[in-house]
Amino acid sequence: MEKNNFVNDIVDLIQSKKGFDITILNLKNLSSVADYFIICSADVDIHVKAIADEIDRKLRKDGINCFNKEGYNGLNWVLLDYFDVVVHVFKKDVRTFYNLEKLWGDAEITEIPNGG
Repeated sequence: MEKNNFVNDIVDLIQSKKGFDITILNLKNLSSVADYFIICSADVDIHVKAIADEIDRKLRKDGINCFNKEGYNGLNWVLLDYFDVVVHVFKKDVRTFYNLEKLWGDAEITEIPNGG
């Protein structure tokens, strides 16, 4: 699967579970950690879980397995690692605290409008 389509598929899955403030960071020329970070917000811990579970379930159904999952214990920040694409699902206040967009400020940033 082409990476841009993969990123768009993940954005669609986040939106299907009402994730918001979706941001894509293009890290291709900045880091070997990943090519893309996809960051989104959720209101409460059960919302974080619902978004992360939906992404994992649908991608697994398509034969794409998550390399690593972190954060399911606290559900403040769940990370799903698909090697070149890493998804960060944050509770809103935790996202503000960690501010990955500022940390990776040199990245090309694409903000997805809420509700679309």
